[in-house]
Amino acid sequence: MSEHSWYDHSRNLTLDDTAPLSGAQRFDVAIIGGGVTGCSAALHLAERGYRVALLEAGEIGAGASGRSGGQILPGLGTELTVIEKSLGHQAAREIWAMSREAVHLTESLIERHHIDCEYSRGYMHAAIKPRHERAMKAWRDEMATRYDYDGLEWLEGDALKRHMVTDAYLGGLYEREAGHLHPLNYTLGLARAAQNVGAVIFEHSRVTDIARGKIVRVTTAQGRINCDHLLVAGNAYLGGLVPELERKIMPVVNYIIATEPLSKAQVAQTLPQRDAVSDANFVLDYYRLTQGHRLLYGGQVSYSGREPRQLVATMQRKMRELFPVLEGVSVDYRWGGRVAITRNRAPHFGRLDHNIHFVQGYSGHGMALAGLAGQLMAEAVAGQSERLDLLATMKHLDFPGGRRLRTPLLVLATTFYRLRDRL
Repeated sequence: MSEHSWYDHSRNLTLDDTAPLSGAQRFDVAIIGGGVTGCSAALHLAERGYRVALLEAGEIGAGASGRSGGQILPGLGTELTVIEKSLGHQAAREIWAMSREAVHLTESLIERHHIDCEYSRGYMHAAIKPRHERAMKAWRDEMATRYDYDGLEWLEGDALKRHMVTDAYLGGLYEREAGHLHPLNYTLGLARAAQNVGAVIFEHSRVTDIARGKIVRVTTAQGRINCDHLLVAGNAYLGGLVPELERKIMPVVNYIIATEPLSKAQVAQTLPQRDAVSDANFVLDYYRLTQGHRLLYGGQVSYSGREPRQLVATMQRKMRELFPVLEGVSVDYRWGGRVAITRNRAPHFGRLDHNIHFVQGYSGHGMALAGLAGQLMAEAVAGQSERLDLLATMKHLDFPGGRRLRTPLLVLATTFYRLRDRL
């Protein structure tokens, strides 16, 4: 079994001209982080005529953007009620509309730049318990009446089994606007598109220091960039570079396994429409089929960074319980990666200075929103910051306990929700 991701094994694009930064260079904008956020920002800024440098500590897509479940969803990692309580209903409606725009932007970028990333529509939110069913139906009704969104359809019985052949769920909300893709190939496609319009990418160029001022100086081991604007998009991979940001997020490791290719008969008895699925537990599981008919199954969170015991065996057992036809199917790949969560699970947008913007903390819901975040930061650099400023008005608290105690406290809190999932 390979511990490299299936995404890395099936990548279809290698970028050229990404040597590490060396010497002193001058750019209009520097970007820290080569995930979807950073690559989208580089693309949108370069299209506006800015001279852009993107600095990535490893390789493009090495973090969450190239390792995730690949779900493309409207909405945020938190409920809209959280946004309403903080900013009011009208602001929540505007943010919800932006999240839908993020999905459409993803589709547009794929089409416009001919990104080969297995994009497919169709997503199922699956209800395991009666309280899940009640909550989902209430969510569907609220979204229709208060947000004018009719993209959620409740399915059960035979209608549900046309999408997922299992007896494990009472029903599910089918979301037509949502979908899934190959996240690494999508991220690499954005990076190549950014290069094609003039952005310069420096891989293996970890930023070690930021000197703020009218001209921002960004330093790496071998070079330095002076720039008018800096965008920070390192998320869970900043590594102590910006402590005031990192106090607002908690890095969490999530894991995915990939089976051997399934037969046509097995596909017909699992996910015949190739929809992506997630369950309704607080610590949720999610899965989908690739174009090559491998089942990708994700979940199993680690807050300590250590891999959970019997990781693969546990996930295989869950797959078999859902789909008995998968008995005996082998697992070819397993991998993990850090994602950043905030205390309220809403993404954290803002400024560190008048010419330094940041986005982080998508809380497991960032593949679509990160693309829009990159566009919003490009708009802000160009002097059109209203939309980013709206998102930046969300208040975010530090995780309690400092560096030593915040992880144990989060584990304690999450244990409560794990126990609740079992009831």
